[in-house]
Amino acid sequence: MWKQKTELTEVDSPELEEAVRDENEASLDPAAELPAPTAEEELAAGQAEAGVAEEATEQTELGQLKTERDQLLDRLARLQAEFENARKRAERERAEFREFVTGQAIEQFLPVLDNFELALKSTGSAHQLRSGVNLIVKQMEEILDKMQVKAVPAVGEAFDPHIHEAMGTVERDDVPDQHVAEEVRRGYKIRGRLLRPALVRVAHNPKQVSE
Repeated sequence: MWKQKTELTEVDSPELEEAVRDENEASLDPAAELPAPTAEEELAAGQAEAGVAEEATEQTELGQLKTERDQLLDRLARLQAEFENARKRAERERAEFREFVTGQAIEQFLPVLDNFELALKSTGSAHQLRSGVNLIVKQMEEILDKMQVKAVPAVGEAFDPHIHEAMGTVERDDVPDQHVAEEVRRGYKIRGRLLRPALVRVAHNPKQVSE
């Protein structure tokens, strides 16, 4: 019986060693074991990243809008305060102007008041007292004329409800019908604007009515 001895001979091959090394390195790389992402997964990942970026942009824009809102509210509050101060200042200036104008008018009439007091203290006759009062009236008319205050035309004028106030009618044949026959209280205008109407009695002329 023959005995056969087989010896395994180690083969030195560089190609074989390189293949084994590559296989070992591939088995040690965790990423090599993961499958490549699909197109749907890549799309979902992209959408998620876009959503995060969009949310961050919205938060930034929201912050900017809040800042602008706060600035506008602050500006509005300042404008309201400035308007209120301007309104109060204008009212104060108008009040001061009225006081100034009133003071000037009163100052012009003080001499008239002085003359009235002198007339009351006078011991002269009634005729002298009447003459003194007439002088005071002329003095007042001169002051009013300087202030551009004019009397409203009355007696003999056609009745005008815009400047006359009728107290009644009187029958007169020497005055045209619907004309002012008597002046009960004088009316006045200042710079063309009516201060008060003239209180008058209006003529009723029967001759003109019958004609």
